[in-house]
Amino acid sequence: MMEGARPIPRLTFGPRIERGERVLPEETPVALSFNGTTQAVMMATPADLTDFAYGFALTEGIARPDEIEEITIQRAAHGIDVQTWLAAPAEDRLKARRRVMAGPVGCGLCGIDSIEQALRDVPPVPPGPFRMTPAEVMAAIAALPAHQPLHDATRAAHCAGFWQPGGLVASREDVGRHNALDKLAGHLARHPRGDGAIVLTSRVSIDLVQKVAALAMPVLIAVSAPTADAVALADRLGITLIALARPDRFELFTHSDRLLSEVPHVR
Repeated sequence: MMEGARPIPRLTFGPRIERGERVLPEETPVALSFNGTTQAVMMATPADLTDFAYGFALTEGIARPDEIEEITIQRAAHGIDVQTWLAAPAEDRLKARRRVMAGPVGCGLCGIDSIEQALRDVPPVPPGPFRMTPAEVMAAIAALPAHQPLHDATRAAHCAGFWQPGGLVASREDVGRHNALDKLAGHLARHPRGDGAIVLTSRVSIDLVQKVAALAMPVLIAVSAPTADAVALADRLGITLIALARPDRFELFTHSDRLLSEVPHVR
């Protein structure tokens, strides 16, 4: 059985009642602790937890990869504690985040206690040479299902993928859309690959745009729609936001200059 899922007995009702099993994803309390203090408790799929710690630290502005000194994973009866030990400069930033909270899988704003922190300043993505064609955008979406083994087995997981010319080169899955992106961010922080496009199975909210900006990735592609404020933030942060993407069509909302096609400029 794959990591992060297990078979559960169930009854199927139809023309007749049938006994059987369905493989379902695990949803486990995962404490993300930094220098001995729990910063957030997320309900998450218990896989790729080192990536999760690296990615959460980076996308939430707690620490850069080079400021992480050690990660230990402690499994207990009722959950998992991922202990991350930070260098001194990151410890100072951590003290600015004062509240410990439990986060459901939909939560992307954990360990903060003010509107200012929720809408924190994130440096804009700098201009660069990365470009995509419309065909490549649709190919990136079309390639995503092949990188979703947990979803294939359970029909209950999100995926975040990373596309570069040639195809999807990395992906991570989780029951939570923010968790999936954080796990991918951690993988990319540990194995840098340069610029590319982040591809998501979820809708696009402000916090996901913030996380993509923290990765300094120029393009965000999503299967579902963005919120109006996520579009405005992507515009301010210099991110090309593409949503409602399918293998045969998509909608572009910001920074159309990164799309190699004769299209009207958007923002």
